[in-house]
Amino acid sequence: MKLRATAFFACIAFIGFAQMEVSAQSTYQTPPKSIADLVNAPSTPSVRWSKNGDWMLLMERSDNPSIAQLSQPELKIAGMRINPATSGPSRQTGVENIKIKNTQSGEEIQITGLPSNPDMGGMSMSHDEKYMTFTQTDSDGISLWVVDLTTFSAKKLTDKIINDVYGNPVAWTPDNKLIVKAVNPNRGGMPQRPAAPAGPIIQETTGDAAPSRTYQDLLENSYDETLFAYFMDSQLMKIDLEGNKTPIGPAGMIKSMDLSPDGSYIMVDLIKKPFSYLVPASRFPYDVEIWSIDGKKVKVLAEIPLDENRPTGFDATVTGPRNINWRADKPAMLYWVEAQDGGDARVDMEEREVVYTLAAPFAGEKQKLATTPYRFGGIIWSDDTFAIMGERWSRTRMDKRSIINPSNPAQPKQVIIERSSDDLYNDPGDPVMVENEYGEYVMLRKGDLVYMTSPGGSPEGDMPYLSTFDTKTKEEKILWRSQAPYYERVAKVLNDDATEFITIKESTDIQPNYWLVNTKKRIAPRQLTNFDNPYESIKGIQKQLVTYERNDGLKLSAVIYTPEGFEPGKDAPLPVLMWAYPREYKSKEVAAQVRGSQYAFTRVSSGSPLFWVTRGYAIMDRTEMPIVGEGDKEPNDYFIDQLVANAEAAIDEIVDLGIGDRDRIAVGGHSYGAFMTANLLSHTNLFAAGIARSGAYNRTLTPFGFQYEQRTYWEAPEVYFNMSPFSFAHKVETPILLLHGQADNNSGTFPIQSERYYNALKGHGATARLVFLPNESHGYAAKESINHMLWEMDNWLEKYVKDKNELEPSK
Repeated sequence: MKLRATAFFACIAFIGFAQMEVSAQSTYQTPPKSIADLVNAPSTPSVRWSKNGDWMLLMERSDNPSIAQLSQPELKIAGMRINPATSGPSRQTGVENIKIKNTQSGEEIQITGLPSNPDMGGMSMSHDEKYMTFTQTDSDGISLWVVDLTTFSAKKLTDKIINDVYGNPVAWTPDNKLIVKAVNPNRGGMPQRPAAPAGPIIQETTGDAAPSRTYQDLLENSYDETLFAYFMDSQLMKIDLEGNKTPIGPAGMIKSMDLSPDGSYIMVDLIKKPFSYLVPASRFPYDVEIWSIDGKKVKVLAEIPLDENRPTGFDATVTGPRNINWRADKPAMLYWVEAQDGGDARVDMEEREVVYTLAAPFAGEKQKLATTPYRFGGIIWSDDTFAIMGERWSRTRMDKRSIINPSNPAQPKQVIIERSSDDLYNDPGDPVMVENEYGEYVMLRKGDLVYMTSPGGSPEGDMPYLSTFDTKTKEEKILWRSQAPYYERVAKVLNDDATEFITIKESTDIQPNYWLVNTKKRIAPRQLTNFDNPYESIKGIQKQLVTYERNDGLKLSAVIYTPEGFEPGKDAPLPVLMWAYPREYKSKEVAAQVRGSQYAFTRVSSGSPLFWVTRGYAIMDRTEMPIVGEGDKEPNDYFIDQLVANAEAAIDEIVDLGIGDRDRIAVGGHSYGAFMTANLLSHTNLFAAGIARSGAYNRTLTPFGFQYEQRTYWEAPEVYFNMSPFSFAHKVETPILLLHGQADNNSGTFPIQSERYYNALKGHGATARLVFLPNESHGYAAKESINHMLWEMDNWLEKYVKDKNELEPSK
């Protein structure tokens, strides 16, 4: 440990000198045409269904925004990113066109009267499906629009009054009126930053432990507090279909509002002071109030304190009421859970959590509904005699589901499912949901039979299925299952016995489309949509799921793509780009399971490695990198050894198949995949190059836990040190490309992680390149940024991988 610490502090000393270097500024570049064509491929419309599936809503999204759009003014406060000109989120891409498609006739109907410069979002149907609302974001605000679904015409319903900085701003009442969270008409102009600070910024602790994960974009001073209060200032309003507005209740810092199923009450969360500089707005103190539909306060249900002092660990939680919701099967009944262990998972209790209910008019005492010795995992409702309650325990990956009888809380729970949350092969799935008379979603069931859809994990990959699950016998009966060579899953069930349903069907080179399936009538499935394949240029590439073994016998898998016409053994081995993301498991059997589907459509997202199959590379995608720690052992105690063993096995597999050239393999990943990449280059010389995007490289900067590591730095300092690529920057001999969004707001991956790591690499003479993408977050959005990222990656791969033999002619 002494030698390691010496190297660590020597690294820090070097950083001070390395930071004196002047960074280079470049213009945005464009990747080769074969890559650019895939980036510019049109997006496929997203779909929403009517209740009975007789029509679908087709929403066509706009392309990626320009860097100019992404560079508009933005406030980063309280963990939020706000566009101050609109009182809405600053980073979202809206819908640019809406159509209705009749599933029986196939007729497509264009919605008329849409905004001239559409940037639409928040589509919401009225209970009777005669109307639909959406928000329209312009440069100076957000307005509300309504579509008449009998005439298929849209009209503007309000001026730019919507406050969309936090929570859902629109809800339908049963009588076709709207409850809207509007900007407080009396909030005035935006506060101006003072010319001089009002005083020092002070934080103080009085001895209570307050461990906190690493958050970004937090409040920093009193001016930030003023801005936060200003943009949260909202007024609820009732609006009819003619646009007439009536204020509801007093204005305030409304966090969220939720209408009871019968439309009689509104649950309103109101943020209050003190604010925090340590945690985001989601953990600020707030009151939960119940209002009548006309805005009269009926009850203060809970006063939630500031959540700064939560115990450590992923199974830790807050004290007091949480997860407060309306029961979906009742007109106006609330339910919530309260921890009995002070939120501390280290306390052993039989009744760790208690679920309570309280019915309108909320004057009585809360009623105990159920208890759990674990953490509450939510409730799926059916009726007053049948509901499914979830229980979970993150540390052991336990997922338990039980039947409860809401009308008789004394009746013992009946456990129907108990499994590891990572166990795909034994996942029966989730209940099929249908709308009830209140427009709320409840499970589809017949007596003891619950209809379920499952991803269908298997040694051949995911083969989704539709089933009935007998909650008495715990037996499944599969009603329908996806068949090779297709990847097909149920999108919507249309009748009570699940014999008619709509699926999404795709294959390796067939674009996903919707099909009508009837298992009762002996008729062939009917295709409902005909979305084009946007990636015709790679339609002929080859894809295969491969399985192989690690040196300890653990089975691994990956999906390999090769260029059209490539023949292993006949053609020369290819340069390889291996892309991966490590995951932690508590069981070797579960870690060895095959994930994903070899028959899924080859979709190329902007962050995908598949672009380089057009450049003559083999792509090893979804390369499994499991880290296993069974029983009392923690996975991260073995992180480096298992990570290296995973990489060695993957390389051996692609080389033994005659596909990859062992001397020309690159490894890459995004976020935790970038962390993985840097670790592999620190501890091996297996690769020709590495690409690390938006990663974290010094775990001491995330000292209260990261990913699935629940121990703090002070509890496991060796783990934090040994897992930090920064600690071993002096050992990196492989060229590494670091890319990072300069406005990354993901917990733990702030841009300084890449800056400090690059400086450490430079200080020790490594070959490295650091590229910051201006105004980009954890994922990259602007066209210019995406194109430049791909250009950087292509140049790096061409120079250090494909042309490696030219760089090193002696090898």
